Amino acid sequence: MTCIAFTRSVPQSLAQAELTHLERTPIDPVRARQQHDQYRSVIESLGCSLRELPATPELADSVFVEDTAVVLDEIAIITRPGAESRRPETASVAEALGPFRSLAFIEAPGIMDGGDVLCLGQRIYIGRTPRTNIEGIEQFRAIVEPLGYAVYSLPVTGCLHLKSAVTALDAATLLLNPEWIDRTAFADYRCIEVDPQEPFAANALWIDDQVLLPAAAPRTRERVEQAGLRVIPVDADELAKAEGGLTCCSLLVRD
Repeated sequence: MTCIAFTRSVPQSLAQAELTHLERTPIDPVRARQQHDQYRSVIESLGCSLRELPATPELADSVFVEDTAVVLDEIAIITRPGAESRRPETASVAEALGPFRSLAFIEAPGIMDGGDVLCLGQRIYIGRTPRTNIEGIEQFRAIVEPLGYAVYSLPVTGCLHLKSAVTALDAATLLLNPEWIDRTAFADYRCIEVDPQEPFAANALWIDDQVLLPAAAPRTRERVEQAGLRVIPVDADELAKAEGGLTCCSLLVRD
C-alpha cells in the first residue's frame, strides 16, 4: 500500500491560533518549524510520499491540515471547520485531493473538524464538540453510509477534538484518555489508557506497524510498548501549545 502525506508549513502567525482548552503561551515559530520538519522526516522514513500544500502564512492554524478533510478509500469529505477563521484553509486542500478522490463537502449549517473523526475500518466515530455539530455529522453520515460505513456519534469533554481523547494504535488497539471519552463506546477494541500525568498523550499517529507518540509522554510510551507495539517518539511540544497533535499535522491518502 502506498501512502501520500499532505502537509503544510508552519505559519508565522501560529501564535494566534484558535484555542479552546489551553491558555495562550508564547510559541517559538522557529522551534515549531524544526519540530514539524522532523515530523515530516519521520513520516517519509516510514514510506510516505510527502506533498506540500501551498503556504498560508495568514492562516494561523493552517499547519493542522487534518481538520480540513476526511479521506476514505472511496471518497474525500471536505469539512467546514468549526472555527470560522479556518474555513479558507479548505479550498487548497480540495484542489490537492481532487486528483486522488471524488469529493464531497460539509455545508452550512453543518460544521466539522477532521480531528473529530476517527475511522476504524468500516466504523467511523465522530465526536460532538464545539467544532463539530449534529448537522455536520448527519451530512457526513448521508455521504458515507451508502458506501458501507457505520457512523457513531459520541460526546467529548475536556479537550478540543475526539482524537485528542482517542486514536488507533493498530486495527484492534486504541489509546485513550478515559477522562475525556467514555471507553465503553469502544468495548470491541483493546484499549490502552494514557498515563494520568500525560493527559494529551492519546493523540498518536499509526502508520503501517509503527506508532508516533509525543516525546513528552514517556510513561504512556512505556504502556504502549509493553502492549507489544513499536513506538517512535516525536517532539511536538511547541505545536501542542496551539492545541495541535501528531495526527493534526498531516492528511494521509492511502492507495
